[in-house]
Amino acid sequence: MTHITIVIPVYNEEQNIPTLYPRLKEVVSKHPDIQWEFLFVNDGSADGSYAVLKSLARQDNNVMVLDLSRNFGKEVALTAGVHGAHGDAVICMDADLQHPPELIPKLVELWRQGSEVVVTIRRTSEKQPLLRKIGSHLFYWIMGKISGLDMVSGTTDFRLFDRKVVEAFCRVTERERMFRGIMDWLGFRRTYIEFDAAARNEGQASYTYRKLIRLAVNSITSFSLLPLRITGYLGLLITTLSGLLLLWMFASYLFNWSYNYTPLAMVVVVNTFLIGIVLIALGLVALYIGNIHIEVTNRPLYIVRETVYFPDDALR
Repeated sequence: MTHITIVIPVYNEEQNIPTLYPRLKEVVSKHPDIQWEFLFVNDGSADGSYAVLKSLARQDNNVMVLDLSRNFGKEVALTAGVHGAHGDAVICMDADLQHPPELIPKLVELWRQGSEVVVTIRRTSEKQPLLRKIGSHLFYWIMGKISGLDMVSGTTDFRLFDRKVVEAFCRVTERERMFRGIMDWLGFRRTYIEFDAAARNEGQASYTYRKLIRLAVNSITSFSLLPLRITGYLGLLITTLSGLLLLWMFASYLFNWSYNYTPLAMVVVVNTFLIGIVLIALGLVALYIGNIHIEVTNRPLYIVRETVYFPDDALR
């Protein structure tokens, strides 16, 4: 029998889980030929999410809960879920009901037709702030240009992965990670399917603008060296232009050309400008050095405080 694991990261979703779970059960009940497993990853929730999840695990022996020791972030929570999944295929989705469970059968159908990765694209999103929409398109455009990855704008973490993709993903060890970026980097055959996202059911989105900006910066520095190259090219350009300007200033002083500036003033301005370029370059280098530091410390990617499940078979 085909075995599919649905991985759902949870952070302060106490109000959404009681709505999400019945919809999931209704969908999977129509496919008794598949053995379904629900793997919820509690990412250090500060509300009653963990208590709700433990209650579900007692009621349904197909529910498994990983309780992380603190909030590690969505990218790591998704990683922990994929690491703990047992299925022949793994489906990742959010708990806020913006990813419709009713789309799951279509993902499975495309997988059975030979797709190794089935990716959903958000066609529209109800009540999505304009700034987030513009920022998302800009981010994917930049990533597509500098990383060499085939990253399609509007894609989400609502995806299905074949077992071979999961096994390849488990070999990735980097700590500052963008989950979907790594999955795209792995390659494999992808199929895309569009959907219309509803507004978040309850609560506040866990990804603030600050977190989104940090994720974007980490993603760019993880998948491309172009910022460092640009800094080098810019330094070369500025050095050339400033050298020509200094030659012009020396010639004007030597031949007594009349201009409304003093040589000392121009040197100060040029020197200040070059110092600014050096500081920008140092900042970019610091980002890469920071990533190197995080990798070489070799701390665990996440810590599981407790695993909750009540199995009725030998799968686990």
